[in-house]
Amino acid sequence: MQLSGFPAAEVEFDRTGELAGDRGAAVRALAADPAVTDLVVLTHGWNDDHLVARLLFSALAGSLRSVSGGLPGRRIAFACVLWPSRKLAEGGVAERLDLLRDLVPEQRLTIAAAADLVPALTARATARTAFAAALLSAAARGADDHEDASTQLFTLPGGTVMDRLGATNLLDFLAYYELKARAGAVGVRGLAPLLASFAGPKIHLVGHGFGGRLMTAAANAAASVGTLTLLQATLSHHAFTGTFRRIVADGLVTGPIIVTHSAHDDVVGVPFTIASRIVEAASGHFGALGRTGAQGIADAGELVPVGGTYHWKPGVPHNLRANRFVRSHTDVCGPEIAHALWSAIAAS
Repeated sequence: MQLSGFPAAEVEFDRTGELAGDRGAAVRALAADPAVTDLVVLTHGWNDDHLVARLLFSALAGSLRSVSGGLPGRRIAFACVLWPSRKLAEGGVAERLDLLRDLVPEQRLTIAAAADLVPALTARATARTAFAAALLSAAARGADDHEDASTQLFTLPGGTVMDRLGATNLLDFLAYYELKARAGAVGVRGLAPLLASFAGPKIHLVGHGFGGRLMTAAANAAASVGTLTLLQATLSHHAFTGTFRRIVADGLVTGPIIVTHSAHDDVVGVPFTIASRIVEAASGHFGALGRTGAQGIADAGELVPVGGTYHWKPGVPHNLRANRFVRSHTDVCGPEIAHALWSAIAAS
């Protein structure tokens, strides 16, 4: 397999982080190739199928090929990580309930019981309380933290949850919570052990959206990686001073950490807007890396045009404000992104 002339292979994980498909055989063979010096491990964000993910892989590899001038003595290859992510539902409450059933199929009966209460939500407070309580009980716990108010959410009475969020926001947040947990499981239980089995190439982790959380979780559990690039990542802007502070404190990334953020990304911050409602906090307290960048620890900079210069520091998050070039959540495959990634690889 090749992507724009780069050697490439795919690896697939299930929702628990277990290897699927060929169980990593193709990627292991690629990593064992003595000619490969640098392995770019790339993953997607929330998608409904692998076709969309593969379009991302192909587009980013194409942009990297278009800007690369070659690194003497180094040969780049791609490991493309597929995992079962989903888009947040469009439509109304019914569509959101369908998505949640798909995400946590073992809780279909509980979610069906909540669905039966929908016609009474407007008129009956007891129905609203029972609706929220049922949905909260269906969540596969284990990904709670204060950075997105999920810890607080599960302590609130059902009536309070509905007063603050309503049905639509509650369902969106629970879908986000499941995808967050899933991305973390794939990163920690799946990808990190796989990376540990690679003896040869320098590893460069690249994640888009929720894939940014997956790659950050993998970096946090791995012994060391060369670079970490987070493209419009769906994780808290406090991540590097909170849940994932070990990445910086213990120098787990030996080269640059890239964080793109754009004011034009109207998708990535949705869960954190809901988080503000959960605890009735000021809107600026919660936020996404892909919207506002890493807070309290990162170097501030701009995503520059192709040919521009970066001044990287090893192991340090670099916020790259990308308003000029990233016009939406999925606009992450342009040549400017590729130039930043190529520059970081060269500096590692």
